[in-house]
Amino acid sequence: MPISQLLLGVLALGAAYALIALGFVLILNATGAVNFSQGDLVMAGGFGAVALGQALHWTGLALLPALLVGMAALGVVLAVLTYLPLRRRPPEAVFISTIAFGIILQNLANRLFGAEPLAAPSLLGAGRVRFAGVNASLQSLATIGVAALLIVALHVMFTHTQTGRRLRAMAQDRDVALAMGIPVDRMVVGTFAVAAALAGGAGLLLSNVFFVTPTSGGEYMVKAYIAVVIGGWGSIAGAVAGALLIAAFEVIYPSIPLLVPALLPWSDTAFSQTTSTIMLDAAVLLILMLRPQGLFGERVRQRP
Repeated sequence: MPISQLLLGVLALGAAYALIALGFVLILNATGAVNFSQGDLVMAGGFGAVALGQALHWTGLALLPALLVGMAALGVVLAVLTYLPLRRRPPEAVFISTIAFGIILQNLANRLFGAEPLAAPSLLGAGRVRFAGVNASLQSLATIGVAALLIVALHVMFTHTQTGRRLRAMAQDRDVALAMGIPVDRMVVGTFAVAAALAGGAGLLLSNVFFVTPTSGGEYMVKAYIAVVIGGWGSIAGAVAGALLIAAFEVIYPSIPLLVPALLPWSDTAFSQTTSTIMLDAAVLLILMLRPQGLFGERVRQRP
C-alpha cells in the first residue's frame, strides 16, 4: 500500500475528528467548562443522517445542510438546558449537566433506532478515483472536502465577522465583553449551536464507514479530549493538529507491516489496533510530561 494512500486516509479521518475537537474547544473557550456530551452529539448527528437518509433517499452531501441546521437547533437546546441555568455555578455543575444530557441522547437513540450498528448514506456514492498512484474512495475525498469547507467557514467567521470578533473577545475576558455591551449569553448559545453543528457534520462523515450505535459517542468524546490535550487546552489550531495525530496513530501504525514486510510476523500483536491505542496514550503521557501546555498551548506565567 503506497504511503500516499495511507496519508490520504489519515487526512480524511483526522479531518472528521478535527470537527469534533473544534466544537469541544469552542464551548470550552466560551464557557470555561467542558461539554461532556460532545461525543453524544456526534452520535446524534450520525443517527440524524440515518433517519434523513431513510426518509429522503438522498446522498449524504445533499442531507448535510438540513443536518447542520437540525444539530444547531439541538445545540441551542443543550445550552438552554445545561448551561444557562448553571452559568453562575462552579464549572463542575455544567460538567454534570452535559453528562446527563448525553445520557438522555443515548437512551433516546436506543429507543428510536435500537442497539444495532447503522450506516449513514455516503456523501457521493461508493465509487473510487485513481490519481497519482492512489486509489481513493469518493467517501474519503468528499470527507476531506466537506470537513475542510466547514473548518474554513469557521475560520472566516472568527476572523472576518463581527460575531467572530465578539466570540474571541468573550473567550479572552468575559467580564470585559459584558462591559463592552456584548450579549454574552446569546453568544454562548450561538457557540453551542455551532459546536453541535460541527459534531453533527462529523457524525455524518464518520457513520458511513464506522457505523453508529447509541454508545459510540463515548469513544468520540475521549478522542476529542485527547486531541485538545495534545494540541493545547483551548487552542483551535492545536485541536486540529491533535486530531490529525490521533488519525495518524489509527491509520499508519497498524499498517507499518505493510510498509515494512519484514515486520509481518509481529503484525497481529505489535501492530494491532489495540497496540496502536496504547502507543497513542503513551504519546499523550510523553507530551504531558515534556510540554504540559500542549503542542500549541501557551505556557502560563505567574507574576513574581
